[in-house]
Amino acid sequence: MLCADLVNVQWNEPSGKVRRAVANLEDISLSGACLQLDQPIPLKTVLRISYPKGQLIGYVRYCVYRDIGYFMGVQFEEGSTWSRRHFKPQHLFDPRRLMTRPAPRIATRTVELELPPQ
Repeated sequence: MLCADLVNVQWNEPSGKVRRAVANLEDISLSGACLQLDQPIPLKTVLRISYPKGQLIGYVRYCVYRDIGYFMGVQFEEGSTWSRRHFKPQHLFDPRRLMTRPAPRIATRTVELELPPQ
């Protein structure tokens, strides 16, 4: 599901220091999410994603910089599954909806042109 919402994330640095940040939630599924942050987080780091009525726990699978920030894929841990009933991001869009609508018909017409004699 494509979405846009702000979530709080928390992780531990290798030194043990707890870090917190606000991330933009780009997309979410039953098993993972994509977050955008201003800073990179190392691969395999365990993240806690907090939302108003709970949290999801997962680990970083990828982290890449793209123009405006770091995008990271988070795979949820076993037993930590997203559900629309527990957390519905503010702007949520199911891209499958695009596939269920028939393509719009484009009106066409044939026009005959008279060419000047040569």
